[in-house]
Amino acid sequence: MRTLDELAEGPPHDAAPAADASVSQRRWRTTVGLKVLMAVTGVVLVTFLVLHLLGNLLVYQGPTALNSYSAFLVREPLLLWVARAVLLLSAVLHVGAAVLLWARDRRARPVRYRRVARRSATVASRTMRLTGLGLGGFIVFHILHLTAGIIEPVPFNEHDVYRNVVGGFSVGWVAAAYLGAMGLVGLHVWHGAWASLRSLGVSRPSPQPKRRPVAWLLALLLWGGFTSIPLAVWLGWVR
Repeated sequence: MRTLDELAEGPPHDAAPAADASVSQRRWRTTVGLKVLMAVTGVVLVTFLVLHLLGNLLVYQGPTALNSYSAFLVREPLLLWVARAVLLLSAVLHVGAAVLLWARDRRARPVRYRRVARRSATVASRTMRLTGLGLGGFIVFHILHLTAGIIEPVPFNEHDVYRNVVGGFSVGWVAAAYLGAMGLVGLHVWHGAWASLRSLGVSRPSPQPKRRPVAWLLALLLWGGFTSIPLAVWLGWVR
């Protein structure tokens, strides 16, 4: 029981931090908070894609360049595993926020509209959940193929990344799988980059909502860069 003097002084000192923590947790559970969480984790994942693409483009410089890059990562296990941990956490939070937003949307509108008149929706925005699911499946395949070597369309050598890449993409169905997945990457980044900028307040509402030059450019560069590698190998330009 608190005395009258204590009541006059206000709540206990340790109540304020607890209250602040509770408010912060509730804020992240709001629709706006979940969208901001998706935006931040999306930025992390896209940053990884850009860096990953820069590393992969070393395939055009030959086996020495690509294998040296791979060997550097192996020699720096702390850097490698910190990056993997950040990526895994970002992916889990990104997917978790997406699922919560989807469930919240379903609860808010359990009965579909009889007619939907879309004014600013794009193919990318309408297929975000499908491209996300497709990318999730592709990431598992990609890890099993070129990281773990469990899926072996050709013999796998953990010390010769160049031959793993060239050998794998020389197989028609493998090249086709990667080309299709890169299309999903382009679509997902096209809308995701724009939505992230909006959620973070970087991009303001525009009278031309379909005009998204930054998102277009980023998606095009990522799609074109990643697509060029299996295509070049399959066509015999990289051997």
